[in-house]
Amino acid sequence: MDFFWAFVAGGLICVLGQILFDVFKLTPAHTMTFMVVLGAVTGGLGLYEPFIEFAGAGATVPICSFGNSLFQGAMQELKANGLVGVITGIFEITSAGISSAIIFSFFAALFFKPKG
Repeated sequence: MDFFWAFVAGGLICVLGQILFDVFKLTPAHTMTFMVVLGAVTGGLGLYEPFIEFAGAGATVPICSFGNSLFQGAMQELKANGLVGVITGIFEITSAGISSAIIFSFFAALFFKPKG
């Protein structure tokens, strides 16, 4: 059942993104920004962590999980280091994922040629 709920939750997040594209005519950049902010807001309201417990990978893989991670990192560092921690916390908790994306993108660019 864990796989089923992960699939359903991840699929619903994707449906929301597709609705933003098709109905509201948002660009991919606007849609991505909306999803990150949605993850941060639901994390701030305490709703995203129970969603992760319920949906597993269906909630941790999509882009809205990145927004939740930004919020969680900012709040952890705010408690530890005060107001400066809000800025440093978002970089500290998400740096591994961002660094991995940059490194893998670099290697992909080395080995694959875009059609042009």
